Amino acid sequence: MKPDKVFALTFASVYPHYVKKAETKGRTKEELDEIIRWLTGYSEAGLAKVINDKVDLRTFFEKAPKMNPNTHLIKGVVCGIRVEDIEDPLMQKIRYMDKLIDELAKGKKMEKILRSSE
Repeated sequence: MKPDKVFALTFASVYPHYVKKAETKGRTKEELDEIIRWLTGYSEAGLAKVINDKVDLRTFFEKAPKMNPNTHLIKGVVCGIRVEDIEDPLMQKIRYMDKLIDELAKGKKMEKILRSSE
């Protein structure tokens, strides 16, 4: 899928897939939401609002209250591409989210997923 098409997807359209991926692997929607809030700075109410308003992924990340300063610690491969090497800032943010959700689904502990610089 071309980047412009990915950016135009609504967060509300991909969110149920993230929930299903997490729950299928024995994780919870609450853990998923915690990861998304850690990454973007959205509150619970803010996250619910962007889902209800059906904002696209570009807007979802542009309006994110505060991207976590530790995103630079997210490393690894998503869809065959190293997330730390992605040049487009928006695509990199999307792939950061994908990487964190993959880690959740693979059973990684929350304290490892929610990286800290300590």
